[in-house]
Amino acid sequence: MALHKILKIVALVLSVAGIVLWGMIVAKGDEAIIESGGEGLDAILYVAYITFAIVLVAVLIFVIKGLFEGNIKKTLVSLGAFVLIFVIAYVLAGGVESVNRDGEIITAQTSKWIGTGLYAFYIMAILAIIAMVFSGVKKLTTR
Repeated sequence: MALHKILKIVALVLSVAGIVLWGMIVAKGDEAIIESGGEGLDAILYVAYITFAIVLVAVLIFVIKGLFEGNIKKTLVSLGAFVLIFVIAYVLAGGVESVNRDGEIITAQTSKWIGTGLYAFYIMAILAIIAMVFSGVKKLTTR
């Protein structure tokens, strides 16, 4: 049996399990779930975890398979650029200990990682916008 068929069957089984569990949760109602302390939610979370793990493994398999079949230099350059963006974002981010609304202390390291994520997002968003504008201008000028 081909890998594609196996993945389709696994996806179908997990989808049906998720729909059944979701239906059970909806049938109980919000108040019943709150009173029971979230009983029934564990099963749907396990289905979600299993689905995530299967998708992650499948993606890794196909990425590694594609690396060996294709141009590995281009892939490594792209990966290096991605890592460079995160290094730049980490350097730009400031880490200041602060207190959130609930009075919990946010450590300086946590604050720095949050800033890193934000700066990385901003850098990649700016690069994406520049790429779209450049592509549009190039398309207009080559006609």
